Amino acid sequence: MSVPVPGLAEPLEGLRVLHLSDLHLGTLSLGARALGKAVAWAEEERPDLVAITGDLVTRARGRDALEEALERLSPRLGTFAVLGNHDVDDSRDPFRRPSDLSDLAVPGTSLLRDDEAVVQVGGARVQVIGVDPSSYRRGVSRPAARADRGADLRILLCHYPDIVRRLPGGVFDLVLAGHFHGGQLAVPSPWGRLRLKDFRATYWEGLFDTPAGALHVSRGLGTSFVPFRLWARPEATLLTLARA
Repeated sequence: MSVPVPGLAEPLEGLRVLHLSDLHLGTLSLGARALGKAVAWAEEERPDLVAITGDLVTRARGRDALEEALERLSPRLGTFAVLGNHDVDDSRDPFRRPSDLSDLAVPGTSLLRDDEAVVQVGGARVQVIGVDPSSYRRGVSRPAARADRGADLRILLCHYPDIVRRLPGGVFDLVLAGHFHGGQLAVPSPWGRLRLKDFRATYWEGLFDTPAGALHVSRGLGTSFVPFRLWARPEATLLTLARA
């Protein structure tokens, strides 16, 4: 998927970002299988950078599968991840169990919890900022204040797509999110797909042009509440940046 970015620096033309989300590992579902396919595909495509936008594990027993996947991904610019509400025990899902990922330490992977990282690409600076779900829900996360206006590309990772409603314009070039699973369960109707999860969502899935920047919302790979999807297939998306 091509993502137009106004004023994109020449060294960043064609930069490829693999966006994964909502793995929900550790439950009896097809999430681990979907992640395995996504990782195998990434090994063939060799993206420059991997971004994972939360809900990594639903139960602690999924941690081994998570770490194995992160070790296999190993893009040249690194893997950057944020946590989701399941990761911090903020969910009504009866099958989830609290998991502590604060000590996650996989070489080449950075877990961003209201902090940031910078990578160099051919002389251009790329800043990746992560939002912690706990501070987001309390309304105290301030990602725009941490943005480096001198960076050539600013990418924001947040589990919740509605973060774009809290951001001033012109600060971020690309915002990546997940959370809604594309509805996870959907049925066809004369008015289009009727999504049975999170009825009030604004940004279900896909690419949006917002005042806060280009927003990509992933359907994710795993499931919550029920261990299956209906007309909301798992998704791993390769985003290719291009000059607007």
